[in-house]
Amino acid sequence: MAAALTPDAHPATALAEQWAAHLKRDRRRSPHTIRAYLAAAHRLIAFLGDHRGEPVTGTVLRDMDAAELRAFLAYRRGEGLANRSTARELSSLRGFLTFAAERAGEQANLPRVKGPKLKPGVPRPVAPDEALALAEDVAAQADEPWIAARDWAVLLLLYGAGLRAGEALGLTGAILPLGETLSVTGKRDKTRIVPLLDKVREAIEDYVRLCPYPIETEDPLFRGARGGALGSDIVRRAVRGARARLGLSGRTTPHALRHSFATHLLARGADLRSLQELLGHASLSSTQIYTSVDAAHLLDVYRNAHPRAQEES
Repeated sequence: MAAALTPDAHPATALAEQWAAHLKRDRRRSPHTIRAYLAAAHRLIAFLGDHRGEPVTGTVLRDMDAAELRAFLAYRRGEGLANRSTARELSSLRGFLTFAAERAGEQANLPRVKGPKLKPGVPRPVAPDEALALAEDVAAQADEPWIAARDWAVLLLLYGAGLRAGEALGLTGAILPLGETLSVTGKRDKTRIVPLLDKVREAIEDYVRLCPYPIETEDPLFRGARGGALGSDIVRRAVRGARARLGLSGRTTPHALRHSFATHLLARGADLRSLQELLGHASLSSTQIYTSVDAAHLLDVYRNAHPRAQEES
């Protein structure tokens, strides 16, 4: 039996790296997205190499037919990939195959493969008291007062200003001194202005006052225990711990706090266009999903409270 081909044996591996550089430089995709897309490209190349028993080149990618792409997706589903993740992987591979064709000066002729049908997801917000309890619990676990102040400020930014975790952790000392608004750089380097509630501003100022590391204009605002930039994995781990201690839903994540910001504003009368600007959505359709949240919440209440909701038909 022939030995499995290593990634270096495939010329297309270099093409995948070029695609990742293109996503970073020209498409301004986030590091997380680039890692996920590049991993999908590497998986496809390895699969085709095993399937064909030969090194995968740009020509092999361009000649790939629908049957091979379906076989790859079936292989991934066999690994336990859910519908939504399968659809995301298919989308990323279409981008990679298009890039491979364009690099060869050809027009992309993508295999005609339909992705899995997806039910539209509805964000699950965290109740206001739960959001604050979560932030308080995370801060209470800190070993030092400045770390407690840091964690409190970060989570208040997510819930009180609707920032993505990456946006909050990407802030630098350039935002200091704080005013009534905050300039935030979001996806694809798009900048937006968000208002700062007094409590959020005070939380950040308390953290800055207690932080043992100097915060110059170019320095990361939020620091790890050793002075480097605070990592998103630390925030996620802290929220998981608080979620378990408080008995909150598994959906209670850092990003759920951003969902809560949007949902609670909409419930208080905010219009969709204003909410779109505050969230930094490129398309209004991304914001419109929050109009479904109240209905989803009412359905949950009905299922949990109505005496006949759980009866079998």
